[in-house]
Amino acid sequence: MQRKDRLDAFGGSVLLGVTLLLAFNQVIVKLVNAGLQPVFLAGLRSALAVVFVWAWLVYKRRPPRLSRATLPTGLLMGVVFAAEFLCLFMALDLTTVGRTSVIFYSMPVWFAIMAHYGLGDRLTPTRIAGLTLAFAGAAWAILSGASSGEGSLAGDLFALGGALGWAGTAYIARRPVMRAEGPEMQLFWMVLVSGPILLLAAPFFGPLIRELQPQHIAWLLFQSSVVVAGGFITWLWLLSVYPAPTVASFSFLTPILAIALGALIFGETVTWAILAAAGLVAAGIVLINRPTAPRA
Repeated sequence: MQRKDRLDAFGGSVLLGVTLLLAFNQVIVKLVNAGLQPVFLAGLRSALAVVFVWAWLVYKRRPPRLSRATLPTGLLMGVVFAAEFLCLFMALDLTTVGRTSVIFYSMPVWFAIMAHYGLGDRLTPTRIAGLTLAFAGAAWAILSGASSGEGSLAGDLFALGGALGWAGTAYIARRPVMRAEGPEMQLFWMVLVSGPILLLAAPFFGPLIRELQPQHIAWLLFQSSVVVAGGFITWLWLLSVYPAPTVASFSFLTPILAIALGALIFGETVTWAILAAAGLVAAGIVLINRPTAPRA
């Protein structure tokens, strides 16, 4: 599809659908955590996703090829991806969907700092303002939960670890070796390496099976196919067709939607503090991803 310089109605509807899917994904994880231990669930999801991502690459006539040149970086990316989802799934087990999403989506703060020092993507005054707002929002979410007793400090810290892991995978993806591989092969590396790591780590986090029900298996398959293979690849397609800052800015909706879904499905309390924290993170994401004026 031809690259476009602005978001049209079709792209906007697809982007909104993916954003809603990513918010709903956190609800699904919390639901399935009732039947499967979180780290074990994350490992099963990655292991199953290998099949779906491989099938997609074969369908696109680009079967995965693992070369020695990309092996060290691919392994590193998979390890960081494993850490990201270990932290995210544990966070959703320990604290609310809304709080996890607000803190997890502080990721642009950490990625912008990494990109400033490692990728030459310099911080402008606008981006610094965005970093400040998003950081303040994440800190407010953690501190408000600790003071009110509504959150779990361990869960909040796991969510923060997930945000750092997400920023790390994005940083590695922008490095020359993995950038040349393309986004679909990057995703293949991530699920291929993270699956065994998470499955081996799972026994250290308690019994693998909880109160397993058939619906938990169905949601696991949905996650592996629709969310990972479908949602992530659609997101990458949107980035390849529409301006990246526009696409990335839409991620500010995810914490807002996650708060609403958490309240609707789990009856989570929506406080003014968490709404204000989400607003700060959302505003920060928009400013961080705002296009910079070209130099003369």
